[in-house]
Amino acid sequence: MTVYVALLRGINLGSRRRVAMADLRAWLDDLGYTDVRTHLQSGNAVFGTGRSAATVRRELETRLAEGAGFAVDCVLRTAGELAEVAARDPFGAVATDPSRYLVSFLHGPATAPEFAADAYAPELFAVGEREVYFWVPDGIRHSRLLTAFPQQKGDVATVRNWNTVTKLVSMSRPPA
Repeated sequence: MTVYVALLRGINLGSRRRVAMADLRAWLDDLGYTDVRTHLQSGNAVFGTGRSAATVRRELETRLAEGAGFAVDCVLRTAGELAEVAARDPFGAVATDPSRYLVSFLHGPATAPEFAADAYAPELFAVGEREVYFWVPDGIRHSRLLTAFPQQKGDVATVRNWNTVTKLVSMSRPPA
């Protein structure tokens, strides 16, 4: 049994594209996933299944479209993969506010931008395997780096702050 963390993109950010977490848990239960839990209202779910990541993503996106009435992109990580993302923690020594320390999770491989990392100081970024870490000390709203960072065409990405990342790591660990 693999424990997965599903990160849903673009739900519950305004009055449209609403998905209740009780509905999300019920849909995941309907798919036969086990030990389903959600965190916050932004579309974070932890569950177990013996199915492959590709199968889970396809099933989940299909079920979400049926239940919610609109397409919802989903980025998946296994519990181990998410723990590795947190363990890399490139800005732990400088990030003093976990709500301004962000990870952009991508479905596919991450690529570095054409500009130098120090071009937007004091903001920082680090490119991982399928994620990009951002430290934006003045917040998202005032970030020049997030505005300038290139979108990877055709890829699905969703952002979570460090508080959420570490909470999801904790939720996805086996019980002691």
